[in-house]
Amino acid sequence: MIYGYIRVSSERQTLENQRYEIARFCTREGLPAIDLWIEETISGTKAWSKRELGALLRRMESGDMLVATELSRLGRNLYMIMEILNVCLDRGLEIRTVKDNFRLANDIPSKVLAFAFGLSAEIERNLISQRTREALARRRSEGQKLGRPKGRCNAPDKYKLSGSEERIRCWIGEGRSIKSMALMSGVSRTTMAHFVNRMGLRHDDGEKSCIFADG
Repeated sequence: MIYGYIRVSSERQTLENQRYEIARFCTREGLPAIDLWIEETISGTKAWSKRELGALLRRMESGDMLVATELSRLGRNLYMIMEILNVCLDRGLEIRTVKDNFRLANDIPSKVLAFAFGLSAEIERNLISQRTREALARRRSEGQKLGRPKGRCNAPDKYKLSGSEERIRCWIGEGRSIKSMALMSGVSRTTMAHFVNRMGLRHDDGEKSCIFADG
């Protein structure tokens, strides 16, 4: 099957121009008409696997062809495009583009390209790992402590209801339920219940009242 892939990044851009260019390209190159069009309005920076493109590549079979107006329709950066093309090579899919006249198929030049893609990806991963190690070593040499600051998980200002302790104590003294206190505070019932527990109070989960814990 031959699939036509069209992507625009905003509603202001038109899909019809790309459709026309792809259809004309197929006629000029003597290719069969597009069997199925895939269109989406989404930024090319979004992970390809989470776009319609990802779903399309997963259902395409060996020998199928994908036609787009240009490689930039597949992704907005070189690394993403390389990843997509590498997946296509592994699955035996053919890629054709109109403007940059790019062709990816099961031939020697494409296999050489696949090797270059794989090598480039491995080099990039190694460089990222190296930069990370160097940054951590530099921070250690400067005396900085790595990791999450101690005690941050229990810091009072971390919670949505911080500063509302007295108000909640009054409500509990009036016998208000967790649900009603959550509604009045604009938080979920779970958030309110957790906060009450952190305050050292015990509540009746039967929605009747809340009282101070003994001792």
